[in-house]
Amino acid sequence: MFQDIITDRLILRDLRPCDAEVVMRYRSDPEVSRYQSWEPASADQLRSYFEELAGMDPDTPGAWYQLGIALRSGGELIGDCGIHILHDPRLAEIGITVAPRFQCRGYATEALRAILGYLFGKLRKHRISASIDPRNTGSIRLMQRLAFRQEAHMIGSLWFKGQWVDDLVFAMLAREWMGVSFGDAPT
Repeated sequence: MFQDIITDRLILRDLRPCDAEVVMRYRSDPEVSRYQSWEPASADQLRSYFEELAGMDPDTPGAWYQLGIALRSGGELIGDCGIHILHDPRLAEIGITVAPRFQCRGYATEALRAILGYLFGKLRKHRISASIDPRNTGSIRLMQRLAFRQEAHMIGSLWFKGQWVDDLVFAMLAREWMGVSFGDAPT
């Protein structure tokens, strides 16, 4: 069972069926969905998925576990973060989506710092990676801010939305995370 992670401005929490409309709204925005591989078909599909997540352990190999990102003041849901535990359970992949009106305020950085602390600290992961479309400059800058290392630029390696696209792979090891100083980064 996932326990909420509280940062200075955010609460990372389980997604609930009542969040489906909000998630559907921002994930349906063309600017948001442009680089997203997970595009829910309907709010009903999201509700069902969130109900399934309620009984799932976030550390389940092979599965994606989606968390809500909410404002600490008022509780408004502003985005979601995915954790994918790979088949080797020492490895994880992450992804993040923030609603457009909440972008460029440091929320994604704050949320992912907390997730990294959770994955490297509580779950004792060895390596965390992220796969990013090279056209998604905002996500590239986010990975750089978090001190991820770009490991690969794979050319035409991913069939995505009807075309072959490039894929950038960013990663960080636990020992690198321990050596990064973010001041008062939440864990």
